[in-house]
Amino acid sequence: MSVLAGNVLLTGATGGIGQATARALAARGAKLVLTGRRANVLEALAREVGGRALVCDFGDHDDVERLIQAAGEVDVVIANAAMPGSGHVLALAQDQIDRMLEVNLRAPIRLARAFGAGMAERGRGHLVFISSLNGKAATPRTAMYCAAKFGLRGFALALRDDLAPDGVGVSLVYPGFVRDAGMFVESGVRLPRYVATRSPEQVAGGVLRAIEQNRAEVTVAPALLRVSTTFASLLPQLASSLSRRLGGEKLAIEIAEGQAGKR
Repeated sequence: MSVLAGNVLLTGATGGIGQATARALAARGAKLVLTGRRANVLEALAREVGGRALVCDFGDHDDVERLIQAAGEVDVVIANAAMPGSGHVLALAQDQIDRMLEVNLRAPIRLARAFGAGMAERGRGHLVFISSLNGKAATPRTAMYCAAKFGLRGFALALRDDLAPDGVGVSLVYPGFVRDAGMFVESGVRLPRYVATRSPEQVAGGVLRAIEQNRAEVTVAPALLRVSTTFASLLPQLASSLSRRLGGEKLAIEIAEGQAGKR
């Protein structure tokens, strides 16, 4: 039996990617435990997909511990909850930095440790971390977001090797710009015409592929973004220079300003 037919914990379920993923998982027969901060949205989604709603703020240690205790035995964890980590690092307050790292990096690690132990004992399970192309290549005004997403990539890939002998899969999913809903859309920024996007449903499809095929990494982005990300990861200095010439820094500043109220 596929692990997708078991108990699946999905964090960040009230966002665009989270809602699309919840519906895709429900269609596969998953028994869902959904978490998020917006109780009204979370409970409505839980009723729609026949899941269980557990409100949780991933910036609060006690809240995360309560979630771990309340969730019970879990076969799949999809760590999707995140917050904007944009802004010039010198302009961010230390408490903002701490919260960004707590939500985007430390909380997923806590969930992996808490639920991965049971999976290893049972000899089956899967951990999925929703990352970002900023987990592979840096852009201006994303120092703290990159710190979390680069860290999450290293953690997940090493954990994949550690848990493989126990029959537990570990995957990373890297969305590019996502349209219709989510942190980028909420910034209100318009992309240049040559930059394409992907839908929340396409990201959800990437999550399913990651689990069903036990893929280490799944990128959900158009070819141009895939190529530019690979180029930037290999030649960061040259890529940064070219990006500035193409207006990348201006775009990054606009996104950071649009997300300022979400930090």
